Amino acid sequence: MSLSPVPAAIAVIVHEGRTLLVRRANPPDAGLWGFPGGKIEFGETVKDAAMRELLEETGVVAQAQDIITTLDILVHDPSGAMRQHYILIAVQCRWISGEPVAGDDALEARWFPIAELDPDRIAMSADVDSIARRAQALASNPGENPDGLHER
Repeated sequence: MSLSPVPAAIAVIVHEGRTLLVRRANPPDAGLWGFPGGKIEFGETVKDAAMRELLEETGVVAQAQDIITTLDILVHDPSGAMRQHYILIAVQCRWISGEPVAGDDALEARWFPIAELDPDRIAMSADVDSIARRAQALASNPGENPDGLHER
């Protein structure tokens, strides 16, 4: 058990109204759909980590663009004690090539229409639907930041 947060990058691709998700094979979130991603290696940039994890987990090649948001994932054991703390950094990526094939620690990989992402219908990690919608808005309005303010 680490007493320090673990930084990780997740790759968020919006392509033709869809986003790429993987069904996780390992904890945390084993069995849930989420964005491809994983721990950032020592000396690796956040954007490089997002692209590496995306390629390892799906075979898809993308170009990392901007940071969308960060998430704190706090994992507790059955007694309620803190077991792990992950800091997920969501990176907007532009699809370049490839069709998703599950690899590395993914059980499945496939495109989901963003309009159909609903946590009541699809078992997914926290905030996948809202992050995908934010990424879609950013892709549609490249001059805006995630808070809706125009960059100057």
